[in-house]
Amino acid sequence: MEPQQLSKELREGTSPDLERRRWIVGLSMMGGTMAQIVTLYQSGVLKELPDLPIPFVDSDRVDASNYAYSRLNTPDGPLMMINYGITAWLATTGGENRAKENPLVPIAMGAKILVDAIASAELAREEWSENKAFCEYCQIATLCSFASLALAMPEITTAVQTLMGQPEIEPSK
Repeated sequence: MEPQQLSKELREGTSPDLERRRWIVGLSMMGGTMAQIVTLYQSGVLKELPDLPIPFVDSDRVDASNYAYSRLNTPDGPLMMINYGITAWLATTGGENRAKENPLVPIAMGAKILVDAIASAELAREEWSENKAFCEYCQIATLCSFASLALAMPEITTAVQTLMGQPEIEPSK
């Protein structure tokens, strides 16, 4: 697809799949923002993370714990930023009708988001197991992953149907 056409479709297209992809981009940016805040704390730029007065939430304790620094010799905040950036990239890859024109892209996006949702649930379990508390910012990002998964499903379904040579099933009215 020519860059001019891609630009027009992404910015001005109105298909339901594209509208849901925009939501996925927004949720990815929200997850990335949560990761940026955590990164600022984990690197010492911020000295504390304010939390709402919610039981079992202590972002400072969780994000300063061994758990938060146990992978790849780095805090987990920057890894979260990269992760949500990749999701946004996949959501913005391809034109308005990519499920029919390039079905592997929405399937790849869906697989990525599914892995994210499963991993974030596991990470929440680990947070609780080690700290008996949750990071509020991380759990907001987790909700973003699960919402993104739900939003991605219709386009994934169309892409799978396209790959299998099946006609698209129209939703009942």
